[in-house]
Amino acid sequence: MANPIMIEALRRATSKLAHSNDYQWGHMGLCNCGFLAQQITALTKSEIHSRAMLKQGDWSEQLNDYCPTSGLPMDELITELLATGFTRENLQNLERLADPEVLRHMPGNRQNPKHNVKQDVILYINTWATCLENELLNKITLPEISASLV
Repeated sequence: MANPIMIEALRRATSKLAHSNDYQWGHMGLCNCGFLAQQITALTKSEIHSRAMLKQGDWSEQLNDYCPTSGLPMDELITELLATGFTRENLQNLERLADPEVLRHMPGNRQNPKHNVKQDVILYINTWATCLENELLNKITLPEISASLV
């Protein structure tokens, strides 16, 4: 379910990514989820990567193996991301740029983004944030104004 905190975190992540020369899909703190995790947790890229290296696998595998009561630093980081409103599936889709709903809203010539190309990641995350904004806006209903008040 969309919320302003998620949208703001996605927008900050794309801004940071757009201005960074450090994007590396194979680095747990500098990849798609890594940039988002930096915005939500305030951990550095190195701190995120160090936590991730205590377990095996990439973000998708670590999300599959996530256990909220393990006490492992990476699981605590994932708990923080989930508490913001993201789901494990959201994050797995972010890592591979694979959410069908987000892809459907991307420009026609960009609906097959490469998960490890910085500009594709920026476009995907911005599109996702816009989808969440629209979802949130569609839930807002304003009271009708009485003609006598006009």
